[in-house]
Amino acid sequence: MIRRGMRSDVLFLLGIFFLFVFLRRERKKLASPSPSMGEWGWLGPEPFFDTPFADTVLPPSLPRRGNWLTRAFGRSMYRVLGWRIEGQLPDEPKLVIIGAPHTSHWDAILAVGFFLATGLDCRWMVKREACDHALGGLMRWLGALPVNRQSPGDLAQQVVDEMNRSEKFVLVLTPEGTRKKVERWKTGFYRIALGAGTPVTLAYADFERKVAGIGPTVWPSGDMEAQMEEIQAYYRGIPARNPEWF
Repeated sequence: MIRRGMRSDVLFLLGIFFLFVFLRRERKKLASPSPSMGEWGWLGPEPFFDTPFADTVLPPSLPRRGNWLTRAFGRSMYRVLGWRIEGQLPDEPKLVIIGAPHTSHWDAILAVGFFLATGLDCRWMVKREACDHALGGLMRWLGALPVNRQSPGDLAQQVVDEMNRSEKFVLVLTPEGTRKKVERWKTGFYRIALGAGTPVTLAYADFERKVAGIGPTVWPSGDMEAQMEEIQAYYRGIPARNPEWF
């Protein structure tokens, strides 16, 4: 009789085996050109999956990371979940991306899958202490940007300074700041974009259509109240994972 721990080990090894077989097949597909699909630049001669990613190619100015393996892993996530990606990111070397609605842990999982699948190199804020341990290096590789949250009034300026020191920089934020329902969104993303002179791209997760989408891009004008209202209005019709919290 197989013990529970041994059964888990067997299932894990089987999962690794099937993932290896799948990725090896996808690598061969990437290495062989397909004239019907056209030229795909950094993605290779053809995409891993035609439907979910055929329209999503990173513009040349955006920072990139990963390789065929990380992209295959991210795209496998989306294929298994039955999700797809819509829209096009702007051709800007520095960018603030906000994502909403944010009502469940699934939002973070879909975001990670998006960045792995597209190869976008992005940063997300985390308190400095979170990177002071054995997994700190891994968190930084995944895009963690350590900040000092003891001085919240200076938080936006810390990120602006970091963006100004970099040639390319993409910051990702959730404007709600929590998964629970809020009446007023946090304005940190707007102040960061205004201070760094970068646009804000509105991204979303539509749980009704199973689409991770890239919406319009807004340049901060300084009229924060008016533009914050316009940005929130854009998201009002998008189905969330937990609609009662949005």
